[in-house]
Amino acid sequence: MDNFLERDGFNFSGMMDSEAEYIPLLSPEEEEQMTAEELPEILPVLPLKNTVLFPGVVIPITVNRDKSIKLVKEIYKKNKIVGVVSQKDDNVEDPGYDDVNEIGTVAYIIKTLSMPDGSTTAILQGKKRFKLEAFVEYEPYLKARVSSFDKPMERKTDKNFKALIATIKDLAIQIVNKSPQIPSEAAFAIKNIESPVFLVNFISSNLNIEVPEKQKLLEILDINTRAQTVLGHLTKELQVVELKNQIQSKVKVDIDKQQRDYILNQQLKTIQEELGGNPHEHQIQEMKKKAAKKKWSKQVADVFEKEINKLQRMNPAAMEYSLQLNYLETLIELPWGHFTPDNFDLSKAQRILDRDHYGLEKIKDRILEYLAVLKLKGDMKSPILCFVGPPGVGKTSLGKSIADAIGRNYIRMSLGGVRDEAEIRGHRKTYVGAMPGRIIQNLKKVKSSNPVFVLDEVDKVGHQSISGDPSSALLEVLDPEQNNTFYDNFLEVDYDLSKIMFIATANTLATIHPALRDRMEIIDLSGYIVEEKIEIAKRHLIPKQLDAHGLKKSQLTFSKAVLERIIQDYTRESGVRLLEKQIAKVIRSRAKDIVLGKNTAKNLKTEELTTILGIPHYTKDSQIIKNMAGVVTGLAWTYVGGEVLYVEVSVSKGKGNLTLTGNLGDVMKESATLALEYMKSHAAQLDIKSDIFDKWNVHIHVPEGATPKDGPSAGVTMFTALVSAFTQRKVKPGVAMTGEITLRGRVTPVGGIKEKILAARRANMTDVILSADNKKDVDDINPIYIKGLNFHYIKDMIEVVDLALENEKVSKPIDFTV
Repeated sequence: MDNFLERDGFNFSGMMDSEAEYIPLLSPEEEEQMTAEELPEILPVLPLKNTVLFPGVVIPITVNRDKSIKLVKEIYKKNKIVGVVSQKDDNVEDPGYDDVNEIGTVAYIIKTLSMPDGSTTAILQGKKRFKLEAFVEYEPYLKARVSSFDKPMERKTDKNFKALIATIKDLAIQIVNKSPQIPSEAAFAIKNIESPVFLVNFISSNLNIEVPEKQKLLEILDINTRAQTVLGHLTKELQVVELKNQIQSKVKVDIDKQQRDYILNQQLKTIQEELGGNPHEHQIQEMKKKAAKKKWSKQVADVFEKEINKLQRMNPAAMEYSLQLNYLETLIELPWGHFTPDNFDLSKAQRILDRDHYGLEKIKDRILEYLAVLKLKGDMKSPILCFVGPPGVGKTSLGKSIADAIGRNYIRMSLGGVRDEAEIRGHRKTYVGAMPGRIIQNLKKVKSSNPVFVLDEVDKVGHQSISGDPSSALLEVLDPEQNNTFYDNFLEVDYDLSKIMFIATANTLATIHPALRDRMEIIDLSGYIVEEKIEIAKRHLIPKQLDAHGLKKSQLTFSKAVLERIIQDYTRESGVRLLEKQIAKVIRSRAKDIVLGKNTAKNLKTEELTTILGIPHYTKDSQIIKNMAGVVTGLAWTYVGGEVLYVEVSVSKGKGNLTLTGNLGDVMKESATLALEYMKSHAAQLDIKSDIFDKWNVHIHVPEGATPKDGPSAGVTMFTALVSAFTQRKVKPGVAMTGEITLRGRVTPVGGIKEKILAARRANMTDVILSADNKKDVDDINPIYIKGLNFHYIKDMIEVVDLALENEKVSKPIDFTV
């Protein structure tokens, strides 16, 4: 092989390693003399691979072919002149005329060196270009007839050419300076080249371009065109060099940082070993010991083994290390397969439930039923109970009592305001700050896989939003058929929730997802009557508040009369939360008197309540409507329990207009219109003259206008108030009513009966009028709640008139004949 010594890019190292005499810097005069030398007609030809020789340039070549070695040795002993041409195809070992380029360079063999491997190295210097006409001999080496290709030297003096040459020289020097592999002496050599033609040839020879591209440069006859082409190649080469330097600089910075971190970590490791070992290794070993005691499945064990091996390969300083460690700690801390034994002593469970909560018999019976089945069967999917009722009736605290009764751990999770699905299912590990969902987090805290798990305020959990749908995420949690393979995004393995006893609490079912509601067993907690509240206060609230305020039982006692007065005059609720606050206020007042040294009686008197709690907050409702026409007591349901609702009707001279006020909803407005139209159509039966409706305006108002009101249950109440207003008949005292009406005069059933009946009792009502279809709801209520109430069941609206109105008119009735 006859080729140029290998170079890396724009590189002069092949020449700079040789002696200084092999790097001639031709002057213009020497170049002219070289060009003027006569060209022999017949020249021995040396084909070269991988390179092109330019006039004036010195290059070293390695000669391997027998013909070429013979040529170099013979010619070196004679005139040392040889014609050099580049091969078109480097794979051809015995090239012919068609295998070499036509344009070549006359070369002078400066020196030859015999190498140990049998090859010969020759130092050649280009003289001038020639054109190959034809080969005349093939043995012992190639000889060819040639003709001159160079034209006579012309010294260009125009400014454009000088600027072009200066630019080429400047770019070449920049490349040398920015290329660490090129010796700095090369820049010095380029600076000292005076001949523009030699400069172009010298740079062309050392350009990092393919051989065909160099051959094209050699064949360009016009020096200006050749210089322009060289400038284009230099510009590209400079861009490549700068890009390489940028990449190398970035890589070097990264490697330097890695080396620095590695050295510091090795030093830290050595220090830690001197102090008693690597804490990270200790931590990993501790986790492995804990994992060996876990009762988890093979799937979880395989995941743990895989992830802890990954942790061992990580650098503790890496950001992912803490995330991986957090994941493994979560796996270990979860109570896989750990269950607390259930207490199947039903008598003991009954005592605990009775101790903690007064009443609530239906719920207690349901818990005991569950325990009985569990005792008989040995294994049972836990029920999903949902306690629905107004605030303060003991829904949440009941969960803790259930846990105590059956001997399980207790955990509570508030769902109020949860808007992100990840709160339930967890975040994926790829996120910064990822953590498991709150279901898994709470199981870590409670340390057992079968606790009593209270999902508080399930009706206030968020629905579909940009962060997902947490209420839909709860579907899997609360489905006994699915929750044995609950998937948390952080854990990425299934966890069995089927042994957990979930208890949800809510104030209303209206806002709970229908599919979620279908998965739960609904149990209503309607509220307490006065007698129950008194017992709850004696058994639970008073002892709790005395202890909280540092008083002893001997220092203050509440009589039944005092408690009843507090309940009726200072509270109006289904539960006992406000009652507890009023009791706490009384105890604080007594504590202040004791500290001040005042003489106070042990027994609290009802007269003292006005001084301590202020004037009564609630008056007896029956007195409000006494001796008034057009004011009737209705019963309404709200999320805080039942309420007494008054409907007021007034009439005034006008053109028969109907006005509705009190912040009423559309359904309630429709009920008012139905009641009025029914009354008009049955005016004769009600002893009302039909012509007065066009002469008198009707105004229906429901007090507490700041509170929005809606629903159909006030229909019968509005009808009764309208009849009272137009007949001026008195409303019987102590009568309350509820029921939806139709255009045909039917009274249809409504919901929330128990809550409404409790509200009637709190308001000291004696009679309640309901739809006949609501009788089944009343029969289902514990008799203690309806003690003292008389129920009247009606099917038609007209029946309510005689039940609710007296035959006597009010004093100073309106005269509709005027």
